[in-house]
Amino acid sequence: MEWSNITWFLTALGAVVVLLTRVRLGGDKGDDTARPSGVASFSSALVRIHTTVGVLTLIVWVVALVIGRREIAFGALAGWWALSVVGLLLLARWLPSASKHAKDKATDAWGSGAGLSLLGHVGMVVGVTYFSFVTFTDRL
Repeated sequence: MEWSNITWFLTALGAVVVLLTRVRLGGDKGDDTARPSGVASFSSALVRIHTTVGVLTLIVWVVALVIGRREIAFGALAGWWALSVVGLLLLARWLPSASKHAKDKATDAWGSGAGLSLLGHVGMVVGVTYFSFVTFTDRL
């Protein structure tokens, strides 16, 4: 098995998750009708943190892969784990709400609803676990 091919592929998928999260959730939060579907709202600051940490982490991670330095990779791992936690917090908006003023959930489809978010953010946790394995076992 070629570790580097898997690592580069998962790096590209991580970039896609960061980009799609920004595109799907980065709209105007002032208009309640434009709010993305889900049962709970989220802070726009959380989306900005997700995007900023994601872009910076991706840059540092690619530099670590190209140079092959574990020290840099350890720093990028901290960013990947922070990104995963923030992504899971964004995913938590799909948890059911028992409030009497809660809105109904939208139907689930590939581009809207919880399906894409679940796939992306749980997949990100799996990918970051793999990144940790590759880094700690010196397979960069």
